[in-house]
Amino acid sequence: MSRPGQGSSAASVLELRGVSKTYGQEPAAVHALAGVDLSVPAGEMVAVMGPSGSGKSTLLTIAGSLEEPTSGQVLVCGMALAGMPRGRKARLRRRVIGYVFQDFNLLPGLTAAENAALPLELDGVPVPKARAAGLAALAALGVAGRAGRFPDQLSGGERQRVAIARAVVGDRRLLLADEPSGALDSVNAGEVMRLLHEACQRGVAAVVVTHDAQLAAWADRVVLLRDGRMTGTTTRPPGPESLLIPKETR
Repeated sequence: MSRPGQGSSAASVLELRGVSKTYGQEPAAVHALAGVDLSVPAGEMVAVMGPSGSGKSTLLTIAGSLEEPTSGQVLVCGMALAGMPRGRKARLRRRVIGYVFQDFNLLPGLTAAENAALPLELDGVPVPKARAAGLAALAALGVAGRAGRFPDQLSGGERQRVAIARAVVGDRRLLLADEPSGALDSVNAGEVMRLLHEACQRGVAAVVVTHDAQLAAWADRVVLLRDGRMTGTTTRPPGPESLLIPKETR
């Protein structure tokens, strides 16, 4: 049996083929990504690391169909994003892709439970069923007690966990997380990575941008970006599951 990351591209949940992104015009053009190739199969977590300005967040927005590449192809679950109608892309994001933004992007007029359940409700899931799924995701992250509170009544760490609950709720195939532990202490950061890892064990593919090498150790593979180019990759060797868990969270 092949380990995650060693399967064929046909089995990939996310595939980037020669993806480049340029902002502006020469001579002042900024090349955020340059010929990036990345394939992420079901069940694999990939951590993306690199210095500020290396293109990490741009890679996520393009992978999540929030931004178009200048050139190259992006496929999610075998579907090419190029030329896909806007409405179909929106459905893809609601049903298939979970996204955790650096600034949370919670709706201020909705409670934590309503924010967590929103993707399901927008996709037509009955409200009671959607809210139950949202509450379960909040409980898994330890914030069920904050379900009735609005974002401005939550701490930064609580808002982060609500955002992650919204990303994992439902039957997502691809999780994209931009510094998902940035507002959390080391213990809660480990719990967030544990939740993402458990999602991958259920067959979800995940791409996580992080600056923290200890959190990146949860990943099956670490991709290094510099100046928009992939400069290296490391793969975690097979071993006991406990090796994935940072010592202070065991």
